[in-house]
Amino acid sequence: MAPPAERLTDQPPSAKLVFKMLEYDGSLTQKELADETMLPQRTVRFALSRLEEVDLVEDRVSFRDARQSVYSLTDAGERATPSDVRPNAESDARAGTERGTGVGE
Repeated sequence: MAPPAERLTDQPPSAKLVFKMLEYDGSLTQKELADETMLPQRTVRFALSRLEEVDLVEDRVSFRDARQSVYSLTDAGERATPSDVRPNAESDARAGTERGTGVGE
């Protein structure tokens, strides 16, 4: 199988958007993904199935509602994006301190 980054590059834009939402927000249900991305539920289902086929996303039963699945990145999905461009708490903290430096705030 191709390297994770290559598997992601070969996906349609909707799958890349769903992947990015999972990368930033962690585990989400299909409905949460549709709400966050503003994509139709059918498109989200298609994107998730494409990402599951190439082992970048996995699903598990939701503890809050056993009728729903919660989607998250697999280990391969975690490796699909270089670590220097992944969000982390340190860069978020730096960005937050830089925002409050404007005049008149």
